[in-house]
Amino acid sequence: MTAPPAPPVAPPSAPPVVPPLAPPAVPPVVPAVVAQEPPAPVSGTDRTEVYRSVQASAAFQDIRRSYRAFVFPTCGAFLCWYLLYVAAAAAAPGAMRSPVVGPFNVAWLLGLLQFASTFLLTWLYARNARTKRDRAALGLRWDTQDQLR
Repeated sequence: MTAPPAPPVAPPSAPPVVPPLAPPAVPPVVPAVVAQEPPAPVSGTDRTEVYRSVQASAAFQDIRRSYRAFVFPTCGAFLCWYLLYVAAAAAAPGAMRSPVVGPFNVAWLLGLLQFASTFLLTWLYARNARTKRDRAALGLRWDTQDQLR
């Protein structure tokens, strides 16, 4: 038995010729650069003193007090709510299996309320920050940046 003859090999072809891209009809707009004098460098010690003075200021302390007055009680309340859910699931599984509506039982209802309360707390935090702290913090930030220039 002899092997069948090998098929003829095609000669290597040249890569396809790609036409060059046409230049854009409108040249790109380059914004004008305005020369500005760089700010005078502030030494590390001066920066530290600026930040320490800002931290000791009454405005900064008011912002921190407002933050803590919202966050600590809210976190405590949510942690208690979560631990109540876990304790109820561990201590009273029969009560957690009690049907509420259709296929949903007390455990499902409380679990879904955990999600709802998380979204509610997120919304309340954002609203509290926006109405009570953001404007004061932005003003303090601008004052700090001015001191560092």
